[in-house]
Amino acid sequence: MRLGGLRCHGYLAAGWAVIFALLHFFWALGGEVGLDVSSGERLASERPTWFVAGGLWGVGCLCLIGSVVALGLQRRGVRGRRWRMLRLLGLAICVLLLVRGVLIEVLLIAGALTVGEISAAQKFWTLAVWNPWFILGGALFGLAARNFGRGTVGRPGVGSAVRR
Repeated sequence: MRLGGLRCHGYLAAGWAVIFALLHFFWALGGEVGLDVSSGERLASERPTWFVAGGLWGVGCLCLIGSVVALGLQRRGVRGRRWRMLRLLGLAICVLLLVRGVLIEVLLIAGALTVGEISAAQKFWTLAVWNPWFILGGALFGLAARNFGRGTVGRPGVGSAVRR
């Protein structure tokens, strides 16, 4: 795993996704640290069933699926439809995370997102931690998808050539 090389981004993206999944599972199991500044005080204190099931367990499971995609982007020798599907999934996750992180950041900074239930603490943590976290994840998935198949036989149209 070379940090400057082409092969580390999938591992880093998988690690990012697992960390995020574990945080959601912690909250789903009753953990409170950080939940109020992530989801809002009302959701954190009331914990409605739909929120725990979809917003905590569901997001945690989606993150684990994302980690599997990221690890798939590390595989060598993937060809054809599987190559295209993995790369497309990696790019889709990248776009989703980047749009979520950047859009919310811009809306909060511009003052366009003024939902009455967003506290000053929630806004601060969203700007300082959560949105940069989403942007980091999006960048890692994007780099993993971009580099998928480089230097391997698995990239369509490359044959056995090794890219240098």
